Amino acid sequence: MHITARSDYAIRAMLVIALSDPAPVKSETMAQAQEIPASFLRGILTDLRRADLVFAQRGHEGGFTLTRPPVDISVGDVLRAVAGELTSVRGLPTGDVAYFGEAVRLRTVWLNIETSISAIVDTVSLAALLSPVAEAGRRRRA
Repeated sequence: MHITARSDYAIRAMLVIALSDPAPVKSETMAQAQEIPASFLRGILTDLRRADLVFAQRGHEGGFTLTRPPVDISVGDVLRAVAGELTSVRGLPTGDVAYFGEAVRLRTVWLNIETSISAIVDTVSLAALLSPVAEAGRRRRA
């Protein structure tokens, strides 16, 4: 699995939004906080909105909020929203690849890799990634 800048930026942006939940976060704030190019981030946020992971609120008090609690959004949800399939072989979804002859069992290897990756990214939530950060933030405010 190759983690693209787009995927990395998407998860980092979602963490900024999750940490500020329920207050909306402006894209400029996310871009500055995580050093993400603003123009690149706009496209990522569009994909996240289309995947129903974030809600965009317009206006002076606007910004982005999560559509679900951080505990209900996995890293896998974010990765699929911005990159599509978690794994691919020669540009094809792993399940669509066919092999013949001596290589026939290779497809099973690729599918097992995809299953293993899914098992990790689908069980790690935004809340889990933020748990120490959120605790530290609560202690500072108290």
